Amino acid sequence: MARAYVFGTVRETRRNAIYAIRIVDDIVDPIEADVIAELMREKLQRRGEYAADVVVVQGEGKETLRLYGAPHAVARVRAAMFNAAIRWQPIELD
Repeated sequence: MARAYVFGTVRETRRNAIYAIRIVDDIVDPIEADVIAELMREKLQRRGEYAADVVVVQGEGKETLRLYGAPHAVARVRAAMFNAAIRWQPIELD
């Protein structure tokens, strides 16, 4: 069974965005999270974005929520999520 993903963006600066990719109904370890982030970066590179920050999100509530990525990007995505300032859209990474 293939995993389901959704993604959203958080503005870092006027020209740069942080991409958050959320794993739907599955739990991964940090190594798998790195693989998922790399798949997203490859997808973004095909679109012409070569230096994108990607944060992998899993879990639903404060107790189970885990974010993987660069510390500054994780902080921005976490704040956007708790302020309901991020919209999730389906995406395929295969």
